[in-house]
Amino acid sequence: MLKQFVTVMPGTLPVALLVMSLGVMLDVGEGRDKPLSATWRRWGLLIGLLAAIVFGALRATSVINQRSAVNFPVLVVAIIADIATIAAVANSRQLVASAHWRQHAGLLNAANAVAALCIALATFYAVPDVILQLTVFVEPGESPFTSEMLLRALGFLLGVGMSVIVAAICRSMRSTAYRQAFTFAALAVVVLVTVQHLTAILQIAQGGMVMLHGVAFRVLVWLINHGSWIVQAQAWVFAVPAIASIVAGMRMPLQGVDAAESRKHRAFRRKAVGAAVWSLIAMIGVSLTLTVGVAATRQTVTLSPPESYSLKDGVATITFAQVSDGHLHRFQYKAKDGTVMRFIIIKKNGGAYGIGLDACENCGDAGYYEKDGKIICKKCDVAINLATIGFKGGCNPVPLPYKAGGGKITIQTADLDALSAHFQ
Repeated sequence: MLKQFVTVMPGTLPVALLVMSLGVMLDVGEGRDKPLSATWRRWGLLIGLLAAIVFGALRATSVINQRSAVNFPVLVVAIIADIATIAAVANSRQLVASAHWRQHAGLLNAANAVAALCIALATFYAVPDVILQLTVFVEPGESPFTSEMLLRALGFLLGVGMSVIVAAICRSMRSTAYRQAFTFAALAVVVLVTVQHLTAILQIAQGGMVMLHGVAFRVLVWLINHGSWIVQAQAWVFAVPAIASIVAGMRMPLQGVDAAESRKHRAFRRKAVGAAVWSLIAMIGVSLTLTVGVAATRQTVTLSPPESYSLKDGVATITFAQVSDGHLHRFQYKAKDGTVMRFIIIKKNGGAYGIGLDACENCGDAGYYEKDGKIICKKCDVAINLATIGFKGGCNPVPLPYKAGGGKITIQTADLDALSAHFQ
């Protein structure tokens, strides 16, 4: 669940903040008193989402193997749209002024057009990787309906939900912060989206159409390796309107006005401080997700050391007493061809023993480890059904012949030698 959450959230947050920022900066009028282009940004988001879903599906089914062939022209147009959108946001105060937009509605329509294009292309570029997370809900060999699948789906939904919630919380400051402060944050969001697109296109072009050297190359490498910092920055720029909201609330006079006005000022102060505090909490949540959360998913699991056993006359012997505690036991063997192999034994709930290589057909010799009473594949994090250990299929350990009886388990080394290819 955590892996899906920390993957989906940074993929959707920039889009959510971009849509929210442009919505606040270019929105004008109420009801029917709106420009022709009032809905264009929403159409841009919808078209971008639909195109991203189609592109993600084509990538998932391997119809499209070279995504750069599509992303490169998309990014070229996206950067042009981003620059035009920066200009639109910078001049948004004049564009949405009530006395101005009716007289020059064409300018506002043009601003909404480039904003819609900016949103559509940003969504199309960012969301396919999020869509592809749907393909890992069910691991190979798993039943479609398991608790693990539900947890992965929950992580996906929470990632999308957090992005929407963070954007909505930041939007709450539109009426409490000084407009200049919110304009700064909105501009910063679009600029950072432009940086993301520029980084991506240079990464595609590097070594082919473009050859960066020296400082320029080091900057590109830094941007590629610190993509999560850019996402965090897109959230933290709203600290500026958050501080501005608190300042505006504190400056609201409570004395020297009539009772009705005083109540109005107190309500504004509460709203301003509340919006700012919740926004700061949201920013901290984003940073924790992209630091602590990501680190937790990247923790390296160390396999337990192999245990000793009797090896004599081509027979490996392990006593029941050594492996009867219901926990995973790992053993090592050096095959005739020099390959170092591992095999595992665990006593299952029914009293039988699950025995197999510390490797599987899908994930190779990554190995298995025990966590919270579950046996988990180190490579794909799939929890193995104890009852199926010793049987072929899915991510189960590769089974091997053995005999159990007389208080011991015996394995012929010739059978281990025949399976050494799984560790090569």
